[in-house]
Amino acid sequence: MRLLHADGQTVHVAYCTNVHPGEDLDTIIGQLDRFALPVRRHLGADLLGLGLWLSAPVARELAGDPRQTDRLRAALDARGLEVVTLNGFPYRGFQDEVVKHRVYHPDWTEPSRLAYTTDLTEVLSRLLPDDAARGSISTLPLGWRHPWFGDRQALAAEQLDRLADHLRALRERTGREIRVGLEPEPGCVIETTTDLVERMEGRDEEVLGVCLDLCHLAVGFEDAAVAVPRLTGAGRRIVKAQVSAALHVEHPGQQASRSALAAFDEDRFLHQTRSPGQQGEGGQLRARDDLGDALGGIRPLDPCPGGTEQPWRVHFHVPLGHAPEPPLAATTDDLRRSLGVLVGGETALTDHLEVETYTWTVVPEAVRPRDDAALAASIAGELAWLRDTLIDLGLKETA
Repeated sequence: MRLLHADGQTVHVAYCTNVHPGEDLDTIIGQLDRFALPVRRHLGADLLGLGLWLSAPVARELAGDPRQTDRLRAALDARGLEVVTLNGFPYRGFQDEVVKHRVYHPDWTEPSRLAYTTDLTEVLSRLLPDDAARGSISTLPLGWRHPWFGDRQALAAEQLDRLADHLRALRERTGREIRVGLEPEPGCVIETTTDLVERMEGRDEEVLGVCLDLCHLAVGFEDAAVAVPRLTGAGRRIVKAQVSAALHVEHPGQQASRSALAAFDEDRFLHQTRSPGQQGEGGQLRARDDLGDALGGIRPLDPCPGGTEQPWRVHFHVPLGHAPEPPLAATTDDLRRSLGVLVGGETALTDHLEVETYTWTVVPEAVRPRDDAALAASIAGELAWLRDTLIDLGLKETA
């Protein structure tokens, strides 16, 4: 979908296809008919955007054979689909039975991460619609936080500089502008927007920006009204925002809350858990790397530090427009406020919005789609929620 901002910018809205397993081109093209086309029809839209996820082997195949990329472009065009953004965070196997920490490998110290990302830039330069102003690719925030010593930071900086050189050369060669955004995530080297500003100091500001995941922002108890100006004030473009809500529990010490949270503790993905310290949201966050660790690990997260109960937020992408059963909640109000900061003002601070609910396969059974048709309808429902929210902010749907 495309919406028009009052400043004249076209804001592209897409859903991320990393919710679907697919490690070869034929499977990816088949998913266009299984999911993307039904989603577009549910919405009654002439054009649907995809935030395409391509595993490293598929990206290498397409980058090495432009005819295959053109085949994919033709398949998209024939179905009323477009791609202006790629998700370059997971390297491969994102819907395997167990992902957890594997999603952070290879990290930005490894040549394979640079090769994967440059492959994606080549593919996106051929997939971009002719009238799109630019393309975007999200990538991991350097790597997991440990081990991360000074030599690793220097290696990552060197590789990012090479990526920036490649992006500039690609623009000269193809005329297409593509920007890469690092995506702050709890537990990573770059966990917060403050970390991003510090760790990316000295790196190219024109082509290397930030992918702002609004679930991650909420888990870190960051206020978009503060975080976004911090980024833009440091010269970091928000090349893309991922529109997702986190899981929130106001009273994690109550048995009913803990029983409800246990239904979200699953084996596939990592669900980092954060809580304010005794000084409230302005203090140091207390953290556990996974929800199971917070609930009952070797060092469970104390719900009442200093005798005062503090809320928890969990990195679990709650489907848009869905309210978990009490006593749980979603950070939907924070999400609306964040969207208001990003695109509700006089100028749109990003023109790429991507719904990234990859958790449909692991949400509690009561809300889990039972088949392909139900999943397509669920994704369409999320996009409709986002479309209506953006219209309430003053944008106008154009396609």
